[in-house]
Amino acid sequence: MPKLGAEPIRKAALINATITTVGRAGSLDVTVAQIAREAGMSTALAHHYFGSKERIFLAAMRHILSQYRVSTTTALKAAKNPRERLAAIVHASFGPGNFEREAIAAWLSFYALALVDSEAGRLLAVYHKRLRSNLLVALRPLVGAEAEPTARTLGALIDGVYLRAALSNEYDGETAERLTLDYLEKVLR
Repeated sequence: MPKLGAEPIRKAALINATITTVGRAGSLDVTVAQIAREAGMSTALAHHYFGSKERIFLAAMRHILSQYRVSTTTALKAAKNPRERLAAIVHASFGPGNFEREAIAAWLSFYALALVDSEAGRLLAVYHKRLRSNLLVALRPLVGAEAEPTARTLGALIDGVYLRAALSNEYDGETAERLTLDYLEKVLR
């Protein structure tokens, strides 16, 4: 007899276990059995809830994107002007929860999966559009016609810092945020 109310708790455990397991491995080269073991449940139960490793990983990426959206929205609500909006977006990108080793490894794997999985590609496109939109709203009053290329460069810088962080220990969240804000100061002079 299934436990009532256990499904959301078990799914959350599997999502968190996926982020941890992928983060530890540094790639999607993990098995459902490893994820299930990390979550403290059987492989069959993991398959029952998600169907495949790719679906578990997509659920984990939705969770990471949702956390990112919440942290960005919260930071933007506190911003009083365009410069503060830019700082809020950068802070959310490199803040706690979004710029941790496991999340960084998951992001890197997510980019690779987006090349071959249409749903992952769609999720990545949504993330890029939201980031671009948030950056443009903040940049237009500050740089006018240069907002579009500046937003593209800033988005590439954020993604690039994530890539470097995934491949080395070159950046922590504070260093990544400072590097990005230093670039913005040069552009906004």
